Amino acid sequence: MGGEAGSTAAAGLEGRVKSLGLVFEDERKGCYAGGETVAGLVLLEAAEPVAVRALRLEARGRATAAWGPGSAVGAIPAAASEVEYLDVRLSLREPPAGEGIILLQPGKHEFPFRFQLPSESLVTSFTGKYGSIRYCVTAVLERPRVPDQSVRRELHVVSHVNVNTPALLTPVLKTQEKMVGCWFFTSGPVSLSAKIERKGYCNGEAIPIYAEIENCSSRLIVPKAAIFQTQTYLASGKTKTVRHMVANVRGNHIASGSTDTWNGKTLKIPPVTPSILDCCIIRVDYSLAVYIHIPGAKKLMLELPLVIGTVPYSGFGSRNSSVASQFSMDMSWLTLTLPEQPEAPPNYADVVSEEEFSRHVPPYPQPPDCQGDACYPRFACIQEFRFQPPPLYSEVDPHPSEAEESQPVSFIL
Repeated sequence: MGGEAGSTAAAGLEGRVKSLGLVFEDERKGCYAGGETVAGLVLLEAAEPVAVRALRLEARGRATAAWGPGSAVGAIPAAASEVEYLDVRLSLREPPAGEGIILLQPGKHEFPFRFQLPSESLVTSFTGKYGSIRYCVTAVLERPRVPDQSVRRELHVVSHVNVNTPALLTPVLKTQEKMVGCWFFTSGPVSLSAKIERKGYCNGEAIPIYAEIENCSSRLIVPKAAIFQTQTYLASGKTKTVRHMVANVRGNHIASGSTDTWNGKTLKIPPVTPSILDCCIIRVDYSLAVYIHIPGAKKLMLELPLVIGTVPYSGFGSRNSSVASQFSMDMSWLTLTLPEQPEAPPNYADVVSEEEFSRHVPPYPQPPDCQGDACYPRFACIQEFRFQPPPLYSEVDPHPSEAEESQPVSFIL
């Protein structure tokens, strides 16, 4: 079967089991969190009638840390420690009271199982150099006069870390200065200031780095940034630490007497294990190091604490929503001043003086055969003019007055 993760066989024995497998209900599910339900099937295929004493399911999870002087099989480690996080035992098939065995007929058999993970106290799955945190689901088939058969599947568990907590949303800022040189041959200081907008990020996010570098030394320096993972193992009162770089970025060279600024230089987080902060014997920490490579001198380094979480930052739903509400409150005054329907622009005759109006209005002579307002009312002429467009704009007044021509005009620049 394509979904079976493992199989065993006991050939040459009466009541031969052809295969024993274990599948999860959702094979596409990558990992489980505390409080979720784990369900699936134990698949058994018998080639002939099989006597079964019991079929049970075990789900166990534990953290182990150990190291020793050598890698020989059976060697006693110099330091060892273990913590248990999950212990579930289910009986999938057992004989009725008073009977010792169950007889399974030849063919394929399915035994469903279901159990719930504890909502708390689970730690993220992890495998490191000196220890691991592992969860496994095992199906064990007990038969009379035959060794037990078993099949095991690993269960990946994640302990969610929400980066939207106040402690992980606070900016982190550090500043440091270093004198370059030794004894009396100093060439000047190199100063570094670095900042990140928050402490918590998730896999795949790009961290904007803000930094200011000032090179007052006589040497050419290079600014760099990197994400470091630090694994800490505790066992028998001893400690082992493993540290390695998981991502890095490089800046431009900075000459002597020059400065440089990182205004949000990005460093993307690769797929890594989330921070493990709640295990007493294994801890996984991260830090963002911004440092200066100085030829012939020890590097100047700032380490900013970093937490790799699993629940991504929802800035639009938290902080930005409050900003949006303030913006809508500030813009509410528009509803008080804007009319429901826009007004028409004023007429040309309403914005110019009577003298200017009479200058641009062409005369409308009365017809010779009309007297007074009998055949050509004056009101009609005014109405006709009100719908005419204003005159074209010109830098030169086509009708300058004597007062305007005699007055000089000057501009002070």
